[in-house]
Amino acid sequence: MDKTAVVLLSGGLDSATTLAVARDEGFACYALSFRYGQRHAVELAAAARVARALGVDEHRVIDLDPGAFAASALTDTTRDVPKDRDEIGTGPVPSTYVPARNTIFLSYALAWAEVLGTGDIFIGVNAADYSGYPDCRPEYIAAFETLANLAVAAAVEGVLRLRIHTPLIHMTKARIIQTGTRLGVDYALTHSCYDPDDAGRACGRCDSCRLRLKGFAEAGLPDPVVYQPDRP
Repeated sequence: MDKTAVVLLSGGLDSATTLAVARDEGFACYALSFRYGQRHAVELAAAARVARALGVDEHRVIDLDPGAFAASALTDTTRDVPKDRDEIGTGPVPSTYVPARNTIFLSYALAWAEVLGTGDIFIGVNAADYSGYPDCRPEYIAAFETLANLAVAAAVEGVLRLRIHTPLIHMTKARIIQTGTRLGVDYALTHSCYDPDDAGRACGRCDSCRLRLKGFAEAGLPDPVVYQPDRP
């Protein structure tokens, strides 16, 4: 019998690699994405492409009330997405932080996992090359895993134990890309930019683009996505 896992899939580089890792470890994968009013909703089309390419058993997209996330530059188009930051991941939490996003996403994944009868959830958080979000840290994941095992009937009754898998959490972006490339991820299918133009082209200047470009450069590989022609 196949092992089963719920995999959070945004459509970005990290989540695509995480899905490939879960599949490589022998899991039958159920992918979960969210529409929450994000200005880069083009990532959902990328998630669908990745899900098809990597052969998930099911891909669900959950609609959430965007008003719950309005304090972020990723959901409020009147706020500017930070660009050209030199010290990414240091200093104050950036305005692109979405309030409690990973907690909400993981809670949905937890519910679906219990329905599927599995204790395995994969999420592509990274605490090495990242923007400084508090819900990407190892201590946060450990705390949520403890919560999960206190929260669901199947765990309390001893039927299963919940485990939050974070295979990328200590990897550099370059290592993530090398890992995904080895596992057959087509990064042309992914989307990472926080502020794409109307054609869906990446800006090349937001934190996510800069981390992605740095990762491909350090991995010695070309980034296959299309960038806006006026990027630096």
